[in-house]
Amino acid sequence: MRILACSLLLVAASALAQDIVVGQSAPLTGGNADLGNDIRNGALAYFAKVNAAGGLPAGKLKLVTLDDRNDTKLSAENTQKLVADPSVVALFGYASSTLSIPAMPMVVENRIPFFAPFTGADTIRKQNEYVYTVRSTYADEIEKIINFWGNLGTTKVTVLHYDDAVGKQNFETVAAVLQKFGRKPVSVQIKRNADITDANVHDVIQSDPSVLVITTLYAPAAQMIRKLKAANRATMVTSLSFAGASQLAKALGPDATGVSVAITVPPPRTQSVPVVRECGDAWSAAGHKEMMSVTALEACIAAKVLVEGMRRSGKDLTRASLHRSLTALGRYDAGGYVVDFKPNFHHGGSYVGMALLKPNGEVRDN
Repeated sequence: MRILACSLLLVAASALAQDIVVGQSAPLTGGNADLGNDIRNGALAYFAKVNAAGGLPAGKLKLVTLDDRNDTKLSAENTQKLVADPSVVALFGYASSTLSIPAMPMVVENRIPFFAPFTGADTIRKQNEYVYTVRSTYADEIEKIINFWGNLGTTKVTVLHYDDAVGKQNFETVAAVLQKFGRKPVSVQIKRNADITDANVHDVIQSDPSVLVITTLYAPAAQMIRKLKAANRATMVTSLSFAGASQLAKALGPDATGVSVAITVPPPRTQSVPVVRECGDAWSAAGHKEMMSVTALEACIAAKVLVEGMRRSGKDLTRASLHRSLTALGRYDAGGYVVDFKPNFHHGGSYVGMALLKPNGEVRDN
């Protein structure tokens, strides 16, 4: 009996050792919880699809997510815990540039791939060789937004952004693109992780914008839009993808009418794109009854690209081998969504679309 028990323990330990562990710090609770949970669930859906088909040569996929409550201190602490575990071969899907930056010293020290942070900010793209992004830049989004507006003419633009370093850089990105069109935007700064104040609303109204560009998360964006409508201040509102199109639509409800958002993946209802269908099927198979959000779809696609890098690493999957295989990935078509990693450029995504938000929470192609 003792020999049998030991054998069973060895088999169990062997199975456990075959887990391919991906670590994540994300806001599962707090003001940005909808975004964090969608990132997590989108990746889980794709990992479950791969595991159901037998997994990878190196084993089955496992996502370990630690809640950071949208707090940078917790993000750093979570990262320290994750990188200390040698079974964690990659970090995935941190929910913003602000939450990603505290992880960077540990990423470099431990030489661990940091994959698909949910941000288009230049700040994160310029960090180190272990950062891999699969989405377009905010500059790309602004270009798309301006084309969406059409002829700027005498358009007056106000930018709502956070008052910290990342927020100010986002404003400067918008300003730099608008400068090419002879426009100079007005800056309205707000506090991160704080409610919109009457003074913030007053500043926007005083700037008298034809277009309000939002670069914040969905909660303050929704508050500002509702307060402007309550004040009968009609203005065109458009947001960078950072807000989360589905989350913003859900938060706004009937006030979503007329709001446009840049998106970095096709809308989830775009069944003509193979990877959208694939992720939709994986989402349903994972037990979700509602339509997957834009954020969950992006996480699913990002997970597919990460898995391709793992597949190419073969049975000997380590942080180092994954870093090598991702660097050498080159042009990879995930099914209508293309990324292109190069040895000296690990930022492979370029897709940008524009979507209109609907009062029922849907996100539709313009």
